[in-house]
Amino acid sequence: MKKIIQKLFPYIKPFKNHVVWNIVYNILYALFGTLSFVTLIPMMKVLFDQTERVTVEPVYTGIGNLFKYLEQLFYFKLTSLTDQGSPQIALLYVVALVIVTFLLKNLAGYLASYHMMHLRNGVMASLRGVMYNKIISLPISFYSEKRKGDVMARMLGDVGEVQNSFFMLLELIVKEPLTIVFSIIMMFAFSWKLTLFVFIFIPISGLIISRIGKSLKSQSLRAQNEGGYMISLVEETLSGLKVVKSYNAEPVFKDKFSQSINRLLNLSNKIGKKNNLASPMSEFLGIITIAILLWYGGNLVLLEKTLEGTVFISFMGLAYNILTPAKAISKASYAVKNGIAAAERVFEVLEQENTIDTKENALVKTTFENEITIENINFRYGDENVLKNFSIKVPKGKTVALVGQSGSGKSTIANLLTRFYDVNEGSIKIDGTDIKDWNIHSLRSLMGLVTQDSILFNDTIKQNILIGKPDATDEEIIEALKIANAYEFVKDLPFGIDTNIGDAGGKLSGGQKQRLSIARAVLKNPPIMILDEATSALDTESEKLVQVALENMMQNRTSIVIAHRLSTIQKADTIVVMQKGEIVEQGTHANLLAKDGMYAKLVSMQSFE
Repeated sequence: MKKIIQKLFPYIKPFKNHVVWNIVYNILYALFGTLSFVTLIPMMKVLFDQTERVTVEPVYTGIGNLFKYLEQLFYFKLTSLTDQGSPQIALLYVVALVIVTFLLKNLAGYLASYHMMHLRNGVMASLRGVMYNKIISLPISFYSEKRKGDVMARMLGDVGEVQNSFFMLLELIVKEPLTIVFSIIMMFAFSWKLTLFVFIFIPISGLIISRIGKSLKSQSLRAQNEGGYMISLVEETLSGLKVVKSYNAEPVFKDKFSQSINRLLNLSNKIGKKNNLASPMSEFLGIITIAILLWYGGNLVLLEKTLEGTVFISFMGLAYNILTPAKAISKASYAVKNGIAAAERVFEVLEQENTIDTKENALVKTTFENEITIENINFRYGDENVLKNFSIKVPKGKTVALVGQSGSGKSTIANLLTRFYDVNEGSIKIDGTDIKDWNIHSLRSLMGLVTQDSILFNDTIKQNILIGKPDATDEEIIEALKIANAYEFVKDLPFGIDTNIGDAGGKLSGGQKQRLSIARAVLKNPPIMILDEATSALDTESEKLVQVALENMMQNRTSIVIAHRLSTIQKADTIVVMQKGEIVEQGTHANLLAKDGMYAKLVSMQSFE
């Protein structure tokens, strides 16, 4: 727990005033909560006509005697009122005293909760903000190993669990223990013999309850992990719904989800049993203690005559006042275990090392002047190299195309150029500087990326394209759409560029989505363009429209084109033919056909198709 508190401290620090005031008001709550039972004594004495008679007004002799002075002054006023024949007024005074103490107790409780609310909500907002920034900053490689749904569960569910459960700790260490301490002090003042029974109850109760909750944290962690898996299953099902339906695979996914629900149900029931057992167990142990107190205290009142009945009733109220916080502590301690498990999952993401980040004093540059150089690079996703001793040069203003069979490593080049991944050996340089020494945002500002999958967001056409240049005008957006051959269909939409395109652009065809992706890259207007199989998923008509858009975009630009359809790269300055991560041929379209090698074989296969 100590480690988690240390990790949470930077998020709590901005709200330290709320922490301080919460503690102050919790102390006042505990104090007035105890006094509210003490004030019952004079009320009952007035009711039963047992008021202590004080006929001489007491004299204040110093802070050490303050409590005794106030008590004697109070009884002096009551005695005066009773002697004047106004017992109803005396009763009204003591009733008012009880009301005021209960009012102050509840006011302090409200103000403590008010400051706790600001603390909990503020820390949750900060955690979510920092976590979202971390999720965006982590490299693509992190998400090839982690389920996206699990990351979402950590950000939404686990941060919420930290908010709901972990911050019970302030109540656990301030309000409830102080309520117990103040009550015990007053109980000792009334009868030290009776108070000893309370000291017997607390350790026995604590031992039993701690035994029950021993395995709760590990079960909470398993339940939260299972919850993350369940959310990721929903996310994957919705993303691939067309595949699920077309293959009639609904039963398979329903079965997976059902198994996950059952595992989560079993874990939740186990956790719930222990949580639910805490409250009745502590209350039952408390009632046993109360019963013993009633028996023993009754003897002191009725037989030994060493304790007043009114004092004994207030003592019993104080004893019960201990039961409520003891019960709250046992419940809160379970909730804190849930919060700790959730916090561990949150900090696992927040402490994830970003292996692809900007170095100190990295190069910040907004222009591309000479060439891109890839020198003897090796790269592997697992144990086997995807690229082996790969080297090419891309001069400024030239178009270099990468072709080859699936799995030859073409798309990996795009991932390495944009620093989604880093090379294992060798180097990639732009204008003579290794891209690892560039500021990562400067590097990516030089590049426009159009991928095979048109990644669009559930927003308007305008907002999707503005990602490339947030401060662009409507005129610039329309010009980019025209260059991308997209304006012809956009202008016919109900709201033009302000039309919402649905989740992942679901309201548009594949060719339309791809042309919007190209328009986004056009608007950014980068000196280097990377096209990763930008036409491979399109029909012939759409491909022709997109190809014209690509040619418009690539004019006077340095381009690296990764192509499956060879018809799209015949005009490239250099065509690099790849096989199993290595270069087997390179040259112009005409030269490579004349060689009658692998490229010619690929062309003839596609022509035949």
